[in-house]
Amino acid sequence: MTSILVLNGPNLNLLGTREPATYGHETLDDVERTCRALGDELGIDVAFAQSNHEGALVDAIHDCRDRHDGIVLNAGAYTHTSIALRDAIAGVALPCIELHVSNVHAREPFRHHSAIAPVCLGVVAGFGVRGYPLALRALTERLTG
Repeated sequence: MTSILVLNGPNLNLLGTREPATYGHETLDDVERTCRALGDELGIDVAFAQSNHEGALVDAIHDCRDRHDGIVLNAGAYTHTSIALRDAIAGVALPCIELHVSNVHAREPFRHHSAIAPVCLGVVAGFGVRGYPLALRALTERLTG
């Protein structure tokens, strides 16, 4: 069975309470429930992980090589700064979709650059938490043809 890891970076554990005008009121638990239900519908396994620590995210990406077929990654602020995450994605050579709840291109200039986009299949941004199912569908289609 096709398996996708949905990996969330720093501060995503605060979804629903952190800056709700920007990130909405739905929690990461809500997102997980929605994605697991979609996984059942699509016939795929969906796993979840979240960490506020860059090294833990790198470790999770490395672990994907033997467990999952692809990654949906909301790297949070590490998107803009982490060469380590970029190199981990390139190193495991699994398809990855970069995800953002907000439209990072309509925000502060430092958010306009992504270190990980060059090693990802694509980017989903600005659709709120509805971006998660969009990314899952896109990655599933890529993996299953």
